[in-house]
Amino acid sequence: MESHMIRANIKPGITVEIVKKEDQRTGKRTQGVVEKLLTNSPNHSRGIKVRLTDGTVGRVQAIL
Repeated sequence: MESHMIRANIKPGITVEIVKKEDQRTGKRTQGVVEKLLTNSPNHSRGIKVRLTDGTVGRVQAIL
């Protein structure tokens, strides 16, 4: 399982790339800093859902 799918690897304050719900079809990524983790399960097949410091919500695709 890739690192961005495991909740323990993602902490507030780290920089990540996410895909917002509306960008799932295109795969367009948004970069930002994690404010809060929104997925409670220890792992997720499509990426852990987070809220960035600017309020954007999406699933983590890469940890930078």
